[in-house]
Amino acid sequence: MTARYSLAHLTVLGLPPHEMTYLAHRAGYDMVSFRIIFMGLPGEPNYALASNRQLLDQAKAALRDTGLVLNDIELAHIHDGLDPRSYLPAMEVAAELGGRCLLCSIWTPDRSFSVQAFAQICELARPLGLTVDLEFPTWASVTNLRQALEVLRAANQPNAGVMVDALHFHRSRVKLEELDSVPREWFHFAHLCDAPPEIPTTKEELIHTGRDERLYLGEGGIDIAGILHHMPEVPYSIELPHLKRVQEIGYAEHARRCLETAKSYLAAHPRPA
Repeated sequence: MTARYSLAHLTVLGLPPHEMTYLAHRAGYDMVSFRIIFMGLPGEPNYALASNRQLLDQAKAALRDTGLVLNDIELAHIHDGLDPRSYLPAMEVAAELGGRCLLCSIWTPDRSFSVQAFAQICELARPLGLTVDLEFPTWASVTNLRQALEVLRAANQPNAGVMVDALHFHRSRVKLEELDSVPREWFHFAHLCDAPPEIPTTKEELIHTGRDERLYLGEGGIDIAGILHHMPEVPYSIELPHLKRVQEIGYAEHARRCLETAKSYLAAHPRPA
């Protein structure tokens, strides 16, 4: 099977969805991943297509013009006081654009509420043809694979999945063998990037690397091949923000290098027969 690559929005976050789609097409990607649920983070642009018809029409035209596929949208973050129905407009936009997956993460220590909210998000997404894929950022409340699988099993939803981000996998010290016990149908896509092998000891350092300074595949010390070889083949969304490099070489060249180095790395580390 030929690997399929998506350009994750965080890699080129300064570009609205339509511009990143054209850029991804020129760089050789097969898919795109849109960050269209606005979380109000400081300095983060608002690409909420559900409330901006012009942006939505531009995104739709870009997908049509390029033939690229929308792999996923993000981020349905589960926090105290959340009404899961607030994500429905974004889900409907994803379905309108032909999207496949909704990325989700959990930011409340209330396990009962987080399971209930995750299950409700899955129920809202299912009629729209979307999976809901739970990731485990190392500075969130669900921070490793074991905890994520506990949520999936408790929610018991047919369209639920787990999303492995190479950075978070490494930094939460997950063992490769843990992936072997995950039902194969729970894997829908993965996030690729590299980072230094050393694991930061503070939340601030974890966030800095995660949002501002990830490395091209092969530059760091993450056993990316080992992770992928314990999973089925799925689309690879390259989430590789690096603010300094973008300032130096621009989004287009950075996105091109992200894809080029990923393909070179996987070619040098083929999946065992």
